[in-house]
Amino acid sequence: MSDAARVNVIRLRLSAITQLFNSLDPSPFVGRDLDANAESFIMEWAEEHPAEGDFRLDIEVSQCDDVTAARERILRAIRAYFSEREQWACQGFRRLMREGRLSLLIGLVFLAVCLGVSRLLENQAPETGLVLLVSESLLIGGWVAMWRPMEIFLYDWWPLRRRIRLLRRLALMEVRLQLSAETGFPH
Repeated sequence: MSDAARVNVIRLRLSAITQLFNSLDPSPFVGRDLDANAESFIMEWAEEHPAEGDFRLDIEVSQCDDVTAARERILRAIRAYFSEREQWACQGFRRLMREGRLSLLIGLVFLAVCLGVSRLLENQAPETGLVLLVSESLLIGGWVAMWRPMEIFLYDWWPLRRRIRLLRRLALMEVRLQLSAETGFPH
């Protein structure tokens, strides 16, 4: 089986469908938040699977009055939930990039001022230990001001991009529902 055709299966066993959703959320299924434990379980298993291939969520439930109707509602609810989480993660990524650009601008201006003052001190003031200390401190301070933009653009962005890709894959995953009395998931 090629990587593109690979399906990573996440299995979830529930007593009732209501366990899948946050009991404090009064919304109908489709607009409802997933239960924190269910979301955590799905996310942790998804993160353990390879970064390639599709996901499929197989839900086995002990009690359900109308499995056919529940299948479609659960599919829509899970897709809506993870799509919304993806949108939030994308907004967080855009905020981080805005913060990175602003931090870079501030850092560059501060670095330029520190370098300028340092050079001015070195050229205008007599070379004493204090002048050298202040001059070097300004250079170090200027470069320290670049720490945050470097951190954002080198390290902070890629875990967010990875999370966005994971949430997108979860939003598109196939969802299967069956009563636990049935024998195996349909293929």
